[in-house]
Amino acid sequence: MPLSDVAVRSAKPRERAYKLADGQGMYLEVMPNGSKYWRLKYRIDGKEKRAALGVYPAVSLLAARKARDSVKEALRAGLDPTHEKRREKLERGISRANSFEAVAREWHTSKVESWAEGYAANVLKVFELDVFPSLGARPIKDITAPELLDVMRKIESRGAIEMARKALQTSGQVFRYAIVTGRAERDPSTDLKGALKTRKVKHMARIGEPELPELLRKIATYDGEPQTRLALQFMALTFVRTGELRFAEWTEINEDRAEWRIPADKMKMESPHIVPLSMQALEVVRKLKELNGRWQWVFPQQTNAKKPISENTILFALYRMGYHSRMTGHGFRGLASTILNEHGFNRDWIELQLAHSERDDVRAAYNHAQYLPERRKMMQWWGDYLERATTSKANG
Repeated sequence: MPLSDVAVRSAKPRERAYKLADGQGMYLEVMPNGSKYWRLKYRIDGKEKRAALGVYPAVSLLAARKARDSVKEALRAGLDPTHEKRREKLERGISRANSFEAVAREWHTSKVESWAEGYAANVLKVFELDVFPSLGARPIKDITAPELLDVMRKIESRGAIEMARKALQTSGQVFRYAIVTGRAERDPSTDLKGALKTRKVKHMARIGEPELPELLRKIATYDGEPQTRLALQFMALTFVRTGELRFAEWTEINEDRAEWRIPADKMKMESPHIVPLSMQALEVVRKLKELNGRWQWVFPQQTNAKKPISENTILFALYRMGYHSRMTGHGFRGLASTILNEHGFNRDWIELQLAHSERDDVRAAYNHAQYLPERRKMMQWWGDYLERATTSKANG
């Protein structure tokens, strides 16, 4: 006789476990501690087996019967419910191991030793705050471009345009890591090219070419910290971004080859970059080595050598010299671009040296060294140009 809701609810525990049959092999097993389990007895290949259908009252009598019918249907299809359950459990485990968050953390761990500490922390922070809540639990192979775009749109809605761009770039790297490790077949971030908002370009304040000699002379006689004077000179000679200068490490500079190789994770476009060093730049390097050669950073903080100089060091030094609202560290890039173009240097050489072009991973390893002999000559011309401008007589 089939069970009723009242009979199930009223079943009391006894000294030993006992069963209440419902029919078609299904029964309620009542344990001595009062727990009640739905079970199904079935045969497959001549062997008697049992399937667990749930625990009462979380699984009601009606729900248990529906589960029984599903198992019966599987049996008619020749499937063993016990094996299927194990398979599903294994697939769930594989799914968790191949989730976006799991793969992203694995990728991050594989990169973290080659990154600056602050950069590594920022990458993980963006994932944890903005990407994992939406996509973290999803199998990485199943994530679509619209899903990824939705996450980026949420970041953009806060006005964090640059953060959205960076989050998309790093997400793309995670997808590509998943592809090479066999856990995804494609990178949906490539479908979003041009889909994100672009930030309006803010032109940094900078002086004109006629004012450059006076600025260079003021830098040469700067009465602040010697390291700050050398940092200003090195920035003028290399016209790198302020962040690239701040995080320069001695291991990246090769005096014998006269070059500074900046790793991809320190570059805005996330591609490695080679800065040929002119004779003038090498002279600055030698002076810096005398000051800071025992430290990790080429430009360490005066109060804590384990950290690089502040992002405002260059700017405040220019303020002290009377260039407030007239010149920034970034301004040296604009000056170099204008002057080199006006003197007939190939635009491609200039753009590559400025590291302006956003490049895909396939081309990055090639492009960062492209036109290197020509760029070496151009950078030496630039060093000579700045040296002449520094030693020329003041106008008037």
